[in-house]
Amino acid sequence: MTDQVPPPPQDEEEENEVIRAARERQQQREAAEATEAADKDAAKGKRGWKTAAAAGLGIGSAAVIAALLYANRGKIK
Repeated sequence: MTDQVPPPPQDEEEENEVIRAARERQQQREAAEATEAADKDAAKGKRGWKTAAAAGLGIGSAAVIAALLYANRGKIK
């Protein structure tokens, strides 16, 4: 005869993929709302197109440098 052991108690808060997806979607929604609020606050600061252009130039320059380093990674030794 085999001993039958009851299964271990399951936590009610056990997370499956559906619950995880819902939680992640909620976090994304909250992050989007926070970003929109921050954008509205930034608009009140009257940052103009020059600030956006400077940020774009900085990001673009970093991307070009990263691409060149990646392309030349075999040549540098």
